Amino acid sequence: MALRSSDPTGLQSGVAKPSRNSRKKKKQKKRKEAIDDFPVIPEDPVAEQCGNDSSGTVVESTSENYGIRDNGNVNKISCVGSGSVVVVEESVCQNVCGFGELRQRNVIGGGEEMAAVASRAEEDRAEMNGSKEPLPPAQPEPVVNGNVANKLDTAESLDWKRLMSEDPNYLYAVHKSPAKYFLDEMYSGNSLRRTTTLGSEKERERVYDTIFRLPWRCEVLIDVGFFVCFDAFLSLLTIMPTRILIKLWRFLTARQFKRLSAAELCDFGCFLVLACGVILLGQTDISLIYHMIRGQGTIKLYMVYNVLEIIDKLCQSFGGDVFETLFNSAEGLATCSQENMRFWIRRFVSDQALAMAFSILHSFILLAQAITLSTCIVAHNNALFALLVSNNFAEIKSNVFKRFSKDNIHNLAYAVERFHISAFLLFVLAQNILEAQGPWFESFLFNAFVVFFCEMLIDIIKHSFLAKFNGIKPIEYSEFLEDLCKQTLNMQTEDSKKNLTFVPLAPACVVIRVLTPVYAAHLPYSPLPWRLFWILFLISVTYVMLTSLKVMIGMGLQKHATWYVNRCRKRKHHLHFD
Repeated sequence: MALRSSDPTGLQSGVAKPSRNSRKKKKQKKRKEAIDDFPVIPEDPVAEQCGNDSSGTVVESTSENYGIRDNGNVNKISCVGSGSVVVVEESVCQNVCGFGELRQRNVIGGGEEMAAVASRAEEDRAEMNGSKEPLPPAQPEPVVNGNVANKLDTAESLDWKRLMSEDPNYLYAVHKSPAKYFLDEMYSGNSLRRTTTLGSEKERERVYDTIFRLPWRCEVLIDVGFFVCFDAFLSLLTIMPTRILIKLWRFLTARQFKRLSAAELCDFGCFLVLACGVILLGQTDISLIYHMIRGQGTIKLYMVYNVLEIIDKLCQSFGGDVFETLFNSAEGLATCSQENMRFWIRRFVSDQALAMAFSILHSFILLAQAITLSTCIVAHNNALFALLVSNNFAEIKSNVFKRFSKDNIHNLAYAVERFHISAFLLFVLAQNILEAQGPWFESFLFNAFVVFFCEMLIDIIKHSFLAKFNGIKPIEYSEFLEDLCKQTLNMQTEDSKKNLTFVPLAPACVVIRVLTPVYAAHLPYSPLPWRLFWILFLISVTYVMLTSLKVMIGMGLQKHATWYVNRCRKRKHHLHFD
């Protein structure tokens, strides 16, 4: 529908108002008739204002129709008068189904004309919609100059080519040739500048810490921890039996029972656990377990070993708590009054039974793990290498890519896997002595070296990258070693939870069970008194050897711990400080 322009001649001659009102009524009648058939855009009263300006100047009014999609019409009315420009754009859109219409009016101008146009547009919407709620009018955009329409300020900023040419650090020019690109790449610096960054002195220190400094300190810490565990193992086989024999001798000579101290109760409790474990393991048929593990085809040998190792670590963690509870009950029983004696006796007996059951279970786990390792070494299908690869790399995966605190790494550095591996290799040696035929010692040495080397290499890699990913400096491993030395000297530390916890009862049961057949096989065939003599002689020789080894290792650890702690106190830094 087209809008009619007001007659300029009528404006100049001053046409009477009644004639104009009659024309307006006729237009409204025609508009209502058109609305009944099809929604159209009514003539805007702004045209009248443009035609009759208060300043008395000539006003030009233009009206254009623009068609849009979906049955939509666009009316645009431009009025110029009194030094200002008023542009009214009105669009009516009706959807295909005819459910409603959308009317939008944009007014560009300045001064009083904008307010008048906005108010008249609101009245027009109210007339068209009837009882419907009118749509909110379009807010006029503010302009710097009211006489000039707005202009897109970011038009130049959207010129991509211009931005690329003005940027001195642009990465890819639009008109760059392949030859120029190649020459720029040749002379633009480091070839890996896009994927790497320049390091600092701190990054260089981290690299050398990971490769050189931390592996050395970690290996020193693990080796000292191994000898601390070995010293505890020898104490269980030498010091504890000696103290029990002395106590029994005093009881037989004095023939007077005295309340046992806490240390004596702990010794008797550990001796009872050790004796029961050795007796029960002595009833176990090792060859039957060996053939059961080797003959089954459901689970691979390395999987069996990994499962047993996980159970072993759980037993280590829980076993320390069990024996701490037992020693606490022994301390309470030794210092309690007569009124609370029954309570503490019941508590000590229950803790003793729990410790005994748990230690026996742990002993069977270690025995099965030793038999599995022996099966892998004896097998001729590279089962040992498959076990080492799967076990060691599974350990790296489970530890390296996790977040650890300093205290967790402290406890992880005190792992006792190497001592358990030594007990397993002693089991393999005893089995070869009893059953092997032909030259076997060189093969055993080679396999033992491979197992220890792989364990050492995996520990170095694990702790190096643990320290790298968690921000642990090599000097902190020296602090761990200082705490271990203080524990060796029985010095009080700030946190007792950081101490090395190792209960050698289960490994001792396995070692005694393994070495007993070796001693029995080398006893001479003679009458019973001579056999008893040879048994006592071998036990005495073994005791003297173990006691001598205990004294050497214990004194060495004491001297090393004293020297290291004094060095840390005097020089205010740790060993191997770079």
